[in-house]
Amino acid sequence: MTLSDKITARAASAPDKHFAAELAETVRLAAPMAATQLGQIAMMTTDLAFIGRLGEASVGAAALAGTVYFVAFTVGMGLMSAVSPLAAQAFGARDPRMVRRALRSGLWAGLLIALPITAFPLRGEAILRALGQADEPARLAQQYLFGLVWGVAPALWFIAIRGFMGAVRRPEAILWITLAAIPLNALLVYLLLYGEFGLPKLGLFGAGLATSTVNAGTFLAGLWFATRVRPFTRYHVLARLWRIDWGLMRQLVVIGAPISIAFLLEYGLFSSAALLMGIISTTALAAHQIALNVTAILFMIPYGISMAATVRVGHAVGGGDIAGVKRAGQVAMSLGIAIAVVLTVAVIVLRFAIAKLFLGEGLADADATITLAAWLLVIGGTYFITDALQTIAAGALRGMNDTRIPLLFAAVSYWGIGFCSAYALAFHTPLGASGVWIGLSLGTLVYASLLILRFHLLAGRLQARDS
Repeated sequence: MTLSDKITARAASAPDKHFAAELAETVRLAAPMAATQLGQIAMMTTDLAFIGRLGEASVGAAALAGTVYFVAFTVGMGLMSAVSPLAAQAFGARDPRMVRRALRSGLWAGLLIALPITAFPLRGEAILRALGQADEPARLAQQYLFGLVWGVAPALWFIAIRGFMGAVRRPEAILWITLAAIPLNALLVYLLLYGEFGLPKLGLFGAGLATSTVNAGTFLAGLWFATRVRPFTRYHVLARLWRIDWGLMRQLVVIGAPISIAFLLEYGLFSSAALLMGIISTTALAAHQIALNVTAILFMIPYGISMAATVRVGHAVGGGDIAGVKRAGQVAMSLGIAIAVVLTVAVIVLRFAIAKLFLGEGLADADATITLAAWLLVIGGTYFITDALQTIAAGALRGMNDTRIPLLFAAVSYWGIGFCSAYALAFHTPLGASGVWIGLSLGTLVYASLLILRFHLLAGRLQARDS
């Protein structure tokens, strides 16, 4: 081989090496992030399992309380999500002071937004009654909310610390904290819900208080890691904590507020889909909830990849690595597609077993519900893949601080296309419940496509500007 041939071969292999290195780094970040999200699902499942022993009324009240709480909490969660891209860009630029400022602003924003957020769940009973819920479920839901509300601020602070740790390429600590919190949460819920070992029987209030206590504990554990364990100590995250950085706080709001609204649009779509299913039949609603639960669990893995994409794109932006920006997004999306396809095939093959696992044989219409749920899982195959793509593409765009245009895409895709298609197909064609899920799939497909096009457009502009 001549010298020119060797040079050509090395140049040709360079992109493959960069791709492999980016893939390895993305997997290293995404694995603990996804596992952390699955840990959160495990805690929620444990809570519902214990509450279920109190009866159907308590389960229904917990679901109502969860709806009120989640709507309020999502506002803060979106703001805290902005800590990750800001800290990642600072890390890529090798600016530890800005990394610290990003986290510090997140902690202050979490405190300030937690105050109005807590007011919403504290009025949960009145809100639920205004929405037409019966007095008893609304009263029980308020008991649960009275316990949950004290954990809002610690939960937001924990998200900010998680964003900081991911940005500096050390997300493992958050995973260990979450894994330790799972059995602790189960123990506290059991003790306070049922009043064991001499403790008062607090019912739903006790279950909520247990969750708030665990939220406080996870935040304190995260803060200990951030201030006492290397390599986090080099950032001195509590230095000048009393100073509010209003300029960076405004930037946090500019980036984070559209994320919050986009989350609410997505959540509102699925809440509306449940209402449509309820109009069709009780069987349709039950089957929809099974398919939605499966989706929520599957979603945690691409969501972890999405957080990794935010960090990796942010690193490239901060470091001025223009080619790395596009590569980081493409690698994350390719990884997400591969995993989503494998999971989708597994779900389709095991659809009847999965439906039986969620429902069991206890209901009179169990067979009809299982059959419909299995069919919805087949229809949802496309949705699982496009949902993975949209969350990863959105994460990559956040790494470039691009959140306002994706918010517009979410409104058009989820409501202009998704909801309208779901309604039309469900009630103006013979498709019924299947039409609702086809509509959800169409909306998500459009959203994912728009986000991918937006990412390639912005990455192309960066390359054109750099050339």
